[in-house]
Amino acid sequence: MIRILFVCHGNICRSPMAELVLKDMVKKLHREQEFFIASAATSTEEIGNPVHPGTREKLRRYGISTAGKYAVQMTRKDYAAYDYLLGMDSRNISNMRRIAGGDPDGKIFRLLDFSASPRDIADPWYTGNFDVTYDDIAEGCQAFLQYLSEKKL
Repeated sequence: MIRILFVCHGNICRSPMAELVLKDMVKKLHREQEFFIASAATSTEEIGNPVHPGTREKLRRYGISTAGKYAVQMTRKDYAAYDYLLGMDSRNISNMRRIAGGDPDGKIFRLLDFSASPRDIADPWYTGNFDVTYDDIAEGCQAFLQYLSEKKL
């Protein structure tokens, strides 16, 4: 089983979007039994809060429910528990490494590092543009699945 943790600042916009988009993609491929997918925050600001209304609405348009998803914080133990810890931007990566105590096994990446155009995914909390965020996350998840298939995982 491949264990993936998506991480962003608050775990209410980007990382839950990535978690739920990838879950939807692997379900449509009939491969959900091969994956454990979750998401978390680097901060404590939103812990216990539901998914942001903008993310909720964007995913609803694609038939993806956010029911039952509440913000949690990444912990040091998560580093050992997951095969891939995928942040949304460079700041997330720095904070993830701090929380994990480094990245000795090379498990921490930005999601779009797997794409043809590596870059940060803008935070819609600040931009208000959930459409661009969704497009970037969908691109990253597709590229990540392609990466895994090339590794024959």
